[in-house]
Amino acid sequence: MGSARSNGEDSINYNNNSREVEIAVMEIVHKVEVPPPKSTINKLKLRFKETFFPDDPFRKFKGQTLSSKCILAAQFLFPILSWAPNYSLSLFKSDLISGLTIASLAIPQGISYAKLANLPPIIGLYSSFVPPLVYAVLGSSKDLAVGPVSIASLIMGSMLRQAVNPNTDPYLFLHLAFTSTLFAGIFQASLGIFRLGFIIDFLSKATLIGFMAGAAIIVSLQQLKSLLGIVHFTKQMGLVPVLTSVFHNTNEWSWQTIVMGMSFLGMLLMARHVSMKRPNLFWISAGAPLASVILSTLLVFLFKAQNHGISVIGHLEHGLNPPSWDKLILNTSYLSMVMKTGLISGIISLTEGVAVGRTFASLKDYKVDGNKEMMAIGLMNIVGSCSSCYVTTGAFSRSAVNHNAGCKTAMSNVVMAVTVMVTLLFLMPLFVYTPNVVLGAIIVTAVIGLIDLPATYHIWKMDKMDFLVLLSAFLGVIFISVQDGLAIAIGISIFRVLLQITRPKIVSLGNIPGSDIYRNLQQYRDARRVPGFLILAIEAPINFANTTYLHERIGRWIEDEMDKGGKIASMILDLSSVSAIDTSGISFLMDLKKMLEKRDLQLVFVNPVGEVMEKIQRANDIHHFLGLESLYLTTGEAVMSLTSSVK
Repeated sequence: MGSARSNGEDSINYNNNSREVEIAVMEIVHKVEVPPPKSTINKLKLRFKETFFPDDPFRKFKGQTLSSKCILAAQFLFPILSWAPNYSLSLFKSDLISGLTIASLAIPQGISYAKLANLPPIIGLYSSFVPPLVYAVLGSSKDLAVGPVSIASLIMGSMLRQAVNPNTDPYLFLHLAFTSTLFAGIFQASLGIFRLGFIIDFLSKATLIGFMAGAAIIVSLQQLKSLLGIVHFTKQMGLVPVLTSVFHNTNEWSWQTIVMGMSFLGMLLMARHVSMKRPNLFWISAGAPLASVILSTLLVFLFKAQNHGISVIGHLEHGLNPPSWDKLILNTSYLSMVMKTGLISGIISLTEGVAVGRTFASLKDYKVDGNKEMMAIGLMNIVGSCSSCYVTTGAFSRSAVNHNAGCKTAMSNVVMAVTVMVTLLFLMPLFVYTPNVVLGAIIVTAVIGLIDLPATYHIWKMDKMDFLVLLSAFLGVIFISVQDGLAIAIGISIFRVLLQITRPKIVSLGNIPGSDIYRNLQQYRDARRVPGFLILAIEAPINFANTTYLHERIGRWIEDEMDKGGKIASMILDLSSVSAIDTSGISFLMDLKKMLEKRDLQLVFVNPVGEVMEKIQRANDIHHFLGLESLYLTTGEAVMSLTSSVK
């Protein structure tokens, strides 16, 4: 089966007006080979390996002694053991500088993001102390700087606020935040342990860009409460409720707060602009938030501004993280809500952390293990939930500063954590007069970088469907809610994938003059139709979800060709791009052949690959639906053989 021969040679004549071609006939000796037989067990093992272990993490263990395997296993579980033995003073100098630099950014951001999550500011500093220490031991990225991030803080705060008011019941709200962090960590670690990281791939680039931009705008609008000095502000997150609240409470606007807020916001934006234009001046943008906190605190203290409409943080407890495992709430009344909050905030923070780690790893030409990162971030949050921390991950802004500051290893996270520890132990009284308006300005400056206009324009030019997904995520976040906007965008992305599966692309092929190459007639203007042949190519797997569509579409294609007056003797179906087929697909090929035989048309298949050829062979052994000249290696050989048989 699959072999064809014909002798003789004719000339090739082209008709440019009708875009048709007569093909020369020559001897054909090639045939389609069936893949080497494999047992079902071996096939399942290969499929399992490619699905869950595409990186083959155990290849380093092959051929090693038992002691070497133990060492490699320890390094695999604790990446710190890979670089710590060779750590040197010169490396520490670089990590010390970068660690102190990101600490200057992490301290004000930690306080700010905790307030964004409706949590006490001290929780933001707690979350910048314990999680970096855990990540330094388990993480595989040299550049990732971990801690609270704006988007995860916004999601957790907004979702928990739907069930509990953080102002009237702050302790319950705090306990629910710890519990949500626990579930976020369990989910993240499970993805890494069971190697299910491909689940987060459903968050496409377009989805993330639209979601991040919408969330950045919502986060910025939420800061109008602090920037304008409004006391009674809406609890809702949508664009309309926020703007309504702003303009319905103009009597609460404080000109002192507005002046201070706009001044420091302008200073922070200018520092960010300078660092973007001159990357070697990254330290300006990194140090600007801490400088703003120090300067604004001094101004409030000297001029007693808290008595003139400027709200301040107030007293903060000093000391290290107290344990919080006894504060986790696992009763049924809140369980579904905290699990949902943990799941959504966990997915978003995990996606951000893995993406940031891979981005900077590519710049330094080293590899970040995605599954290790998932386990590290997950365990980091599990430990954090038991030590008064809320959800944390790798932050892009801090990681960029860490990278630009010249970090060499994850030790920079340890330096940052030690700096935060010193702050928690000795410097907390200094934040009593820190104005909330400056924290709002720091948040606005940080989230502006999440709005990626060049990438949005690029997606618009490249793929309008992807742009629709981006726009759906953006508008959903802006006008509905953060979690609903994300769900809408994911739903559209999945629908697009399903549409591609259920409606595969079929193209008509023609011959390139002077060659035996066959290409899409719509794409290649030089391609010419072959008289008496309908040559189609299916460019997708064939399965139960698309066989009905394929049958109807090919039938309509044949009718259209006949309505045009074309005489078709044979149809050639190119299966080169069909990577997989199921039993419904095999039944479709058999039914198609029967349908064409009733119309006195011959059907042949070209180059079925791998699994497809194997299943066709098995079906033919049972049903004998293929003749001697039904399979060809190339379209050119099929055309030549069939032309010769007609002559």
